[in-house]
Amino acid sequence: MASVHESLYFNPMMTNGVVHANVFGIKDWVTPYKIAVLVLLNEMGRTGEAAVSLMERRRLNQLLLPLLQGPDITLSKLYKLIEESCPQLANSVQIRIKLMAEGELKDMEQFFDDLSDSFSGTEPEVHKTSVVGLFLRHMILAYSKLSFSQVFKLYTALQQYFQNGEKKAVEDADMELASREEGERKMEKEELDVSIREEEVSCSGPLSQKQAEFFLSQQASLLKNDETKALTPASLQKELNNLLKFNPDFAEAHYLSYLNNLRVQDVFSSTHSLLHYFDRLILTGAESKSNGEEGYGRSLRYAALNLAALHCRFGHYQQAELALQEAIRIAQESNDHVCLQHCLSWLYVLGQKRSDSYVLLEHSVKKAVHFGLPYLASLGIQSLVQQRAFAGKTANKLMDALKDSDLLHWKHSLSELIDISIAQKTAIWRLYGRSTMALQQAQMLLSMNSLEAANAGAQQNNTESFAVALCHLAELHAEQGCFAAASEVLKHLKERFPPNSQHAQLWMLCDQKIQFDRAMHDGKYHLADSLVTGITALNSIEGVYRKAVVLQAQNQMSEAHKLLQKLLIHCQKIRNTEMVISVLLSVAELYWQSSSPTIALPVLLQALALSKEYRLQYLASETVLNLAFAQLILGIPEQALSLLHMAIEPILADGAVLDKGRAMFLVAKCQVASAASYDPLKKAEAVEAAIENLNEAKNYFAKVDCKERIRDVVYFQARLYHTLGRTQERNRCAMLFRQLHQELPSHGVPLINHL
Repeated sequence: MASVHESLYFNPMMTNGVVHANVFGIKDWVTPYKIAVLVLLNEMGRTGEAAVSLMERRRLNQLLLPLLQGPDITLSKLYKLIEESCPQLANSVQIRIKLMAEGELKDMEQFFDDLSDSFSGTEPEVHKTSVVGLFLRHMILAYSKLSFSQVFKLYTALQQYFQNGEKKAVEDADMELASREEGERKMEKEELDVSIREEEVSCSGPLSQKQAEFFLSQQASLLKNDETKALTPASLQKELNNLLKFNPDFAEAHYLSYLNNLRVQDVFSSTHSLLHYFDRLILTGAESKSNGEEGYGRSLRYAALNLAALHCRFGHYQQAELALQEAIRIAQESNDHVCLQHCLSWLYVLGQKRSDSYVLLEHSVKKAVHFGLPYLASLGIQSLVQQRAFAGKTANKLMDALKDSDLLHWKHSLSELIDISIAQKTAIWRLYGRSTMALQQAQMLLSMNSLEAANAGAQQNNTESFAVALCHLAELHAEQGCFAAASEVLKHLKERFPPNSQHAQLWMLCDQKIQFDRAMHDGKYHLADSLVTGITALNSIEGVYRKAVVLQAQNQMSEAHKLLQKLLIHCQKIRNTEMVISVLLSVAELYWQSSSPTIALPVLLQALALSKEYRLQYLASETVLNLAFAQLILGIPEQALSLLHMAIEPILADGAVLDKGRAMFLVAKCQVASAASYDPLKKAEAVEAAIENLNEAKNYFAKVDCKERIRDVVYFQARLYHTLGRTQERNRCAMLFRQLHQELPSHGVPLINHL
């Protein structure tokens, strides 16, 4: 798109083969591609309304704007675009260009002379102030300024442009014929088409100022909202380098280069491009013209602020703090309250691990509202809600705060923050163990996105909040045993967020966790162990925890205990309460598997106290479930059964399928243990009730394909059927147990010690 071949493209800023540095001194110039677009406009004006249908004319009008604003493309590509809109007009344009290119120079001269007639008459074909009218006038003016030698070069370039288009048409015809004969080469043809499209982009002439600005704004918008439709990092960087070759002081190109380097996590190149952007902004005087003498200082303080944000993104917190101090110092000297407000927000980000950071955040929100900065105020409220959620505040207060921020969003049309707010609600409901509410919020975000796309024809909303909501959706489906649905969600995530995109790590971690859980359910511990490395690379804490879970399943108790103790100390230090409780539950499980249930009780009580304090209802229910199991082992099943009645409702309402099965299995165990002292009739009734609960537990375990737990259930059922004297059912369960036991050999852990 930006590389120039002197023999093909005429550039009025070129003298003796040397391009002048200020290539954007002229707003627009004539190129062979623009002559082809002018021919299209001329033919549209000459063709009567009866010859072209209303739908075809509408499609042509929609095509015009990208043709006028976009970069130059090859003639064959232009023909194809016109043919898709109106085949009849495409044929007329092709004939007209062919006659001009194969004719003489006077044919092109005559064509430009006739263009002025479009504005003549009482009812002209084109209005002078319209988009098309302005383009025609720019082209006529640019052409009239050319010398004879420049006109001759332009005509030669037009002939070459036409010949290249003809060659490309012949190649396409040959390729189509070959693909019909050999269907198995379809994939190769698609790869060749992609390479040709990239070549088209790189073979067009130097961009005019308008084309360059349109290209930069389009790519920047795509990087923000729909990265998959933007050029690949390598292709985009190549185009930017070519663009900067003709105008090194084009500041916006340096900024897009900075955004592009952020995609691939290139800290050196992104820092280099960011500094160049602000250097060029000061050198060109763009800031000083609009802001007087204040412009230079404004560029400097925002340069320091952006540098701080960049270092913070890459985890260089010390450098970020130094850059932020510099930005604050310059902003205070200039009395720039808006810049200071941004600095205050970043101060919170850098110091959010401190206990008093909420004071800074509350002050930031108040100041943002005072200075009329709704975007910053809303982000502050979102951060405050997130912090309060981790601190254990009640859900109703958090939702009220989010409702206030939503009012700001709708009032100021901050659609991006609306998505963030819904994603935040999804995460909060999951944190509190309300999976139904989390599912509802995630689906709300998806439906809002689909409505926007249907109503406005908008591009896909491939933002971080959308990725977060989809990941929650995949995990929620996997928890309920709907692995096919979770797989479809992940497939969609992979399409919308390719591996090289900036939010791909979210679905990568989600995918690895789901695969890990499935492997553990299926008893394939070697496969689960191989997945731990990938999880650790994406989230070190989660990886260490899952490594301990695998070691525990493999009966390597001492190694698992050491790992869990280290993780517990680390999580307590960084205040990751959710993981602390999960680790405590795993430690308690280690104790009773080691036949030490009395030592497990204080650990479980500590986990329960934390769950209640931070209002983590689901983790609290799971802790009560473990406490009941510990009491069963200690020989007090009646107390365990009464505890279960407290915990089972939230688990059955919002729990994962595996936890529902564990709960029902434990209820059955407690019923049988409690019935030991009953009279024969009452004991038989209790055993029948336990068998029903075991059937329900078996159905839950079957949903997640957890064969090891199904084996435990059928073993227990066989024993109960034997007690009741039901030989046929006992034999059926015993046969099923034998099949599963041969497939999954026992690790030597007694069945009673496995929850």
